[in-house]
Amino acid sequence: MSSWTRWHGPAMARLWGFCWLVVGFWRSALACPQSCKCSASRIWCGDPSPGIVAFPRLEPNSADPENITEIFIANQKRLEIINEGDVEAYVGLRNLTIVDSGLKFVAYKAFLRNSNLQHINFTRNKLTSLSRKHFRHLDLSELILVGNPFTCSCDIMWIKTLQEIKSSPETQDLYCLNESSKNIPLANLQIPNCGLPSASLAAVNLTVEEGKSITLSCSVAGDPLPNMYWDVRNLVSKHMNETSQTQGSLRITNISADDSGKQISCVAENLVGEDQDSVNLTVHFAPTITFLESPTSDHHWCIPFTVKGNPKPALQWFYNGAILNESKYICTKIHVTNHTEYHGCLQLDNPTHMNNGDYTLIAQNEYGKDERQVSAHFMGWPGDIDGDNPDYLGGIYEDWTTTSDTTNRSSETPSTVADKTGREHLSVYAVVVIASVVGFCLLVMLFLLKLARHSKFGMKGPCACEEAVEGDSGFKLRVYIELQGFVLFHKIPLDG
Repeated sequence: MSSWTRWHGPAMARLWGFCWLVVGFWRSALACPQSCKCSASRIWCGDPSPGIVAFPRLEPNSADPENITEIFIANQKRLEIINEGDVEAYVGLRNLTIVDSGLKFVAYKAFLRNSNLQHINFTRNKLTSLSRKHFRHLDLSELILVGNPFTCSCDIMWIKTLQEIKSSPETQDLYCLNESSKNIPLANLQIPNCGLPSASLAAVNLTVEEGKSITLSCSVAGDPLPNMYWDVRNLVSKHMNETSQTQGSLRITNISADDSGKQISCVAENLVGEDQDSVNLTVHFAPTITFLESPTSDHHWCIPFTVKGNPKPALQWFYNGAILNESKYICTKIHVTNHTEYHGCLQLDNPTHMNNGDYTLIAQNEYGKDERQVSAHFMGWPGDIDGDNPDYLGGIYEDWTTTSDTTNRSSETPSTVADKTGREHLSVYAVVVIASVVGFCLLVMLFLLKLARHSKFGMKGPCACEEAVEGDSGFKLRVYIELQGFVLFHKIPLDG
C-alpha cells in the first residue's frame, strides 16, 4: 500500500512528464533525416557517413517547418542540388549554411518563399555559376561564396558588382577559372559586352487631377540587352503597359486619389544587375471629411476629425450656424499628417454649458469642399439635474448663449439683429424687476425680524407685533407675527 501511495502525486506526474519527453524526442528523431539532428528551430547535418544526398526535409506531421530558423549542412559530398521545392516549407528560415559539400546547382526559384532569409554561406562547394535571380527578392545582409570554382563569364559579373557596391569594407577573396583553367581574381575580371543596364523615364514630376488619365514612357539600354518591366505593385488605379526591346509605355486611367504619393518605376534588368528610374505620382482632388466625432475629454476637450484633400484644404468651423472665431481657448490642432490625410481636433479649453451646440466643419480647396456636423454637450445648465434647459430660465439663457463671444454674428440680417436686440432688452427688464422684488422682500423681513427681537426681550411699551386678549375661558391670547408671514395664535393662562 505504501509503494502504491509513493507512486501517486508529484512522483507520478514527473514520471509521466519524462515519458512524454521521451516520446517527443522519439517522434522528432523519426521526423529528422538520417545523418541530421533536429530541434524545434534548427536542423544540423554534419555527419559524413552515411550522409545525405538531397536537401533535408522534415517528415509530414512532424515538427512545424515554419519554426525552423537555421539549417546547417557540412561535409555532405553527395549533396549536389537544391531544387525549387526543397526549401519552400521553411518560410521562417533566416540562416542557411552549406559548406565543404558537393553543391553544384541551385534552382532559380529555390528561395522564392524564403523572404526572411538574411545569411547564406556556400563556402567551398562545387558551384561553377550562380545567377542573381536566386537572390533578387531577398534582403541579404551576407552572402559568402569563397572557395567555389566559378567559370569566368558574364553570369558571375553580378557578384563582382555586388562586391564593389557593398557598404562593408570586408570583401571576399573570390576567383574564377578562365578558358586556360587559370585562376583570375574576380575583382580584375573584364568581360566584353557585359555591363549594367540603364533605364530612363520621360517624366520627372507627375501631377494630375483625380479621374484623369496619363501615359508614361521609358527607354532602356544595356549589353547584354536588358529586360524591361514596370514596378506598379502598390498602384490602385487601372493601368496597362506595352513594352518592346528598348521602349515601353504605361497607361494609367481614371486615376484614384489613393494613388497620390505612390512611386512608379521603370526597371531594366540583365545578367549583371538592374537599374531603375522612378517618378512620384501627385494627385489633386477635392477634400473629404472621413471622420468627425463627438467631443472627448483628455487634457483638453477635443472634437476629433480626419480630412483628406490635395492641395491641403482650408478648414473653417461654424457654431450653431455662425462662423466660429478661433482663439487661444478654442482652436484647430493638426496632430498627424499622412501625405494628403490630416488628423486633428477642435480643441476647447474648459468649455461650459455656454459652448453646447452644433459644430460644423467645412474643408475646402480649389477642387471642391465637404462639410459635416456634430452635436457637442460639455456641461448641463446650472440648476438643471437632467442636463436640459429649465423652463423658468429658458428665455434668459437663450439670449445669453446667442450673444456668446465665441460666434461672429456679422453675417446675420439687420431684421434678425433688431429682433434679437429687443429680446435682449426685455430680458434685462425682467432681471431688474425680479431683483427689485427680491430686495423689497429682504427689507420687509429684516424689519419684522427687528420687531420680533424687541418683543422677545420684554421691552416696555406697546408692541405692534403682540396683542393680549382676554377670553371667556380665563386665558390671555397673544398674537405673534412670524418672519415667514404667518400669524400664530397661542393661548396662555392669565397668571402666566
